[in-house]
Amino acid sequence: MINDEYRTIATTSEGFYSEKRSKFLAFAHHVETLDEIKTLLEGYRKKYYDARHVCYAYMLGAERTEFRANDDGEPSSTAGKPILGQINSNELTNILIVVVRYYGGVNLGTSGLIIAYREAASDAIAHAQVETRQVEEVVSYDFPYVMMNDVMRIVKEMNPRIVSQSYDNTCQIQLSIRKSEANQLRERLNKLSFG
Repeated sequence: MINDEYRTIATTSEGFYSEKRSKFLAFAHHVETLDEIKTLLEGYRKKYYDARHVCYAYMLGAERTEFRANDDGEPSSTAGKPILGQINSNELTNILIVVVRYYGGVNLGTSGLIIAYREAASDAIAHAQVETRQVEEVVSYDFPYVMMNDVMRIVKEMNPRIVSQSYDNTCQIQLSIRKSEANQLRERLNKLSFG
């Protein structure tokens, strides 16, 4: 069976953690592309220019194969990795979590940093609305106008989302449907042509 569902967050959320006067501000965003991530990170670096560190982790794609963790000057694996760990333990994707640290004058040590970044990221996720979404595939189909009723009957029965449609001598329709149902939709439409 095709796994065509993934978990992500619906909107932006915030979290907070503080330890020995260091403040950790966490922001979780739903993202779809690397460009979006770069733009958001630039925005945080500008807005929190006076912060000691702007650390982050992200995960992209329904297969959860594109990811990165960044410590932004913190000791190796004490910031980005714990943030990414929270994304993984919640099985989320298409998410960016940024944690901004304001240094409080007392060193936390590596274990203290790991806990702080993990807890800040966890708090941002706790405040987020987590939702399950479907991986969709777009099916394009060209047909003569006389087949319109047959095509629309299949659309009504299978309930794909109509992405675009044009009706001329040759009609064309683009339908977005859950990945696991895409082949069935394709087969039913092709049967009309050759049935």
